[in-house]
Amino acid sequence: MSSEIFWLTATALLAAVLWVPYVLNRIAELGLMETLGNGGASAVMQHQWAIRARAAHANLTEGLVIFAPLALAVEVTGMSSELTATLCAVYFFARLAHVVIYTVGIPVARTLAFATGQVSLIILALHLLGIV
Repeated sequence: MSSEIFWLTATALLAAVLWVPYVLNRIAELGLMETLGNGGASAVMQHQWAIRARAAHANLTEGLVIFAPLALAVEVTGMSSELTATLCAVYFFARLAHVVIYTVGIPVARTLAFATGQVSLIILALHLLGIV
C-alpha cells in the first residue's frame, strides 16, 4: 500500500469514528432510548464541545471530497513521491489537529490547522498538474 493510500484510509477511518463522542454526549443528555428514537434528532445539544465536535466531523467529511480524488489520482497516475506522501501525512495530521482543537474550542489554532490541511491539498493538486 502506498503512503498516499495509507493516509487516505487513515483519514477516512478518522471520519468514520468521529460520530462517537457527540453521540455519547446525546445519550448522556437525552438518554439511550430518546437518542435511538427519532425524537432525539430534533433536540438541541446542550454542550458546546459536542456541537463543535459534530461540526468538525462534518468539516472533515466534506474535506474528504477533495482529498480522496487527489490521493487516488496520485496513485493512478504513478506520481507518488516523497512530496506527495508527506503532503498526505500533513493533511491527515492537520485534520486530526483541527478536530481536537475545534472540539476543545481554540479559535485561532483551529483556523491554522484547517489552513495547513488546505494548503497541503493545493500543493498536491499543483503537483498533479505538473506545476510543483
